[in-house]
Amino acid sequence: MLEPAVTGFAVSRIAVIMMGVAAVVLGAEAAASVSLTNRDDRQHKVTIVEDGQSEDHILAPSAVLEGICPKGCVIRLNDSDDDEYTLDGNESVSIEGGFVYYDGPEVPEQPSPGGNGEGAVK
Repeated sequence: MLEPAVTGFAVSRIAVIMMGVAAVVLGAEAAASVSLTNRDDRQHKVTIVEDGQSEDHILAPSAVLEGICPKGCVIRLNDSDDDEYTLDGNESVSIEGGFVYYDGPEVPEQPSPGGNGEGAVK
């Protein structure tokens, strides 16, 4: 009776492929998330409500919360129902003057086409 030979090489190739797939899935989830920056000169209590659960964070001046709300959430400032903001899960937002402002979609930095920072071919 012949049995298929499974070599260590074949097993390690499968493991590498599986780790690559996991990295892509995790990277895609991390890419689709909210970044929240406190641009005020005082700290703020930020409550994140996601999937019916809430989590409080104290955000110091200049501090950044990254990788939050990958599926969207509601953010409240300083326990106030009047300061409630609904986010889709791919925004970059900041706290300024006690309010949350939309900075834009979270876009990874990419090098300029010229590669030398000027974007022009010489």
